[in-house]
Amino acid sequence: MAGSVPLHLSTACLKPISEMKQFISTADVPSVPRLVDIALNYKKDPLRDKELGKNKTVGMIFLNPSLRTRLSTQIAAKNLGMEAIVFNIDKEGWALEMNDGVVMNGNTTEHVKEAAAVMGQYFDILAIRTFPGLKNKEEDYTEKYINQFIKYAGVPVVSLESATLHPLQSLTDVITIKENWQQTRKPKVVMTWAPHVKALPQAVPNSFAQWMNAWGEADFVITHPEGYELDEQFSGSAHIEYNQDKALKDADFVYVKNWSSYKDYGKITCTDPSWMFTNEKLALTNAAKVMHCLPVRRNVVIADEVLDGPQSIVIREAGNRVWAAQAVLSEILKG
Repeated sequence: MAGSVPLHLSTACLKPISEMKQFISTADVPSVPRLVDIALNYKKDPLRDKELGKNKTVGMIFLNPSLRTRLSTQIAAKNLGMEAIVFNIDKEGWALEMNDGVVMNGNTTEHVKEAAAVMGQYFDILAIRTFPGLKNKEEDYTEKYINQFIKYAGVPVVSLESATLHPLQSLTDVITIKENWQQTRKPKVVMTWAPHVKALPQAVPNSFAQWMNAWGEADFVITHPEGYELDEQFSGSAHIEYNQDKALKDADFVYVKNWSSYKDYGKITCTDPSWMFTNEKLALTNAAKVMHCLPVRRNVVIADEVLDGPQSIVIREAGNRVWAAQAVLSEILKG
């Protein structure tokens, strides 16, 4: 793999890939393969840089719920000697005004200009999780919320998921694919849409596609019903196949995920249960490893027989969230 580093090397041998000033998308990562190697080295020895974050604090700001992102990032910070402070701003803070130049005579109490700037005084790194409204495509895709924090905080910002991307999850996914692939040829990785009971954002599939393309070490296919095409800035060079069975043929990894329509924004335009991932679908693959970001609706998105079967690596994938977060935080600290 171009730019990769043998996994037996310590992180002391892995120089910082650059001055990583923030972590919002692949655009902030000069070398995806190097960052993956750094994460896998932390998995081998989690405490090797336990003094790196001494006397440093990361503020974790949540505007919507989280399980894996919250816990894994806290553990990652602890492994580096950092203190992590969690603040649920949607439940514990003032209602924030995100628009500039407004007359604040409505329901909002504090402007993001002051809130973000104050957080920048308290924290060395600010990590924030936002969420799309799924009503206004233009507003969601400008990433107004996270960009306002970047604009006013004055410290490095890490995305814990935004309106359009979930980079920590996608870095984790690349890590998981690499550690589960021992052959010299490129693996065939298929991201397949699956039905869901509610409209979900495009953040995870957008991000997975972006990272697969940036990694460049897999033959990448996206399959979904017509009308579920992702924004081309994220799907990029991926092969799009509307026939799920055809797409799954000879797949080595299958990433199962639901998302709402980008074209007919935020809408559910198909609920076809035949897209649920089952053992029958798995049989079409090359004994593929099955992945999902979690949480997952059992027997709606993926059948029990697959999730509880030997090809499922969703728990191992979730465990790797720690090493993805630790690699990102360490590179920002080193930078």
